[in-house]
Amino acid sequence: MDKNKNVSLRRYADGTPSIMRRATIYTDLHFYQKSDVLLQLTKVFCERFLPKYGDRTVDQMVQAARSIKQNIAEGLTDGQTSFEVEIKLLGIAKGSNQELLEDYQDYLKHHSLPEWAAACRADNTDYPASAQYYMQRYDRLRSFCRQHSQLSDYAPLFYRLTDEEMANTAISLCHMVDRAMTKFLEKRDREFVEEGGVRERMTAARLDMRGTQKQIIARQEEEIAALKAQVASLNREIATLRQRPDTPESPESPEIPEIPESPENPATP
Repeated sequence: MDKNKNVSLRRYADGTPSIMRRATIYTDLHFYQKSDVLLQLTKVFCERFLPKYGDRTVDQMVQAARSIKQNIAEGLTDGQTSFEVEIKLLGIAKGSNQELLEDYQDYLKHHSLPEWAAACRADNTDYPASAQYYMQRYDRLRSFCRQHSQLSDYAPLFYRLTDEEMANTAISLCHMVDRAMTKFLEKRDREFVEEGGVRERMTAARLDMRGTQKQIIARQEEEIAALKAQVASLNREIATLRQRPDTPESPESPEIPEIPESPENPATP
């Protein structure tokens, strides 16, 4: 059991250990909520600013945005039973997020529009006279994206923002999703190293259950031994009463039967 000492098992109401990990409510995670914003924003962006026909970029961007959201949802749902599946699907979501980020960056380059995070850097040579202006816009945008993760906060802006503003909003969201997912994967990585996967949890649950069964058998054996001692004491009292000369004759009192030996402990599975 020492090798499984770091495995934390959930239990059912009757105390039976479960190999299922505690469910993660992925809809409460900010990076999932932001991925939903990214998907809806990308659909509107492609509808407003990209050709409806003849440009594969539309399908690629929408599919990349969808992949982020869906793989987060599927990975965290399957993660109840498998660390491996969860980490794999979150890795796919992270890759799709990077793909979408580069699509938005490419759009800005192709249309000679500034990426605000790059334009406000001190070493910027493309917009040297406007660095302070873009710094202010970028700071306001980043502050808004940090404080808001719900689609309802962004949806009213979808048809009011310019392509430059929408692209920079999407880029900021992509960076935040990436950082949050990186930290989440690091946490999951540590948990996997400490607890192991489903096989280790199954082993720990079986050993825990066997230990529980042994404890139950030991308690039953103690109870049987105590009952045997009581029976022996009562039989001795009966024998003493029979030997007294002043004891009136009465029908012979039957002895209290011995409690049979407990059957062999059943082999635990």
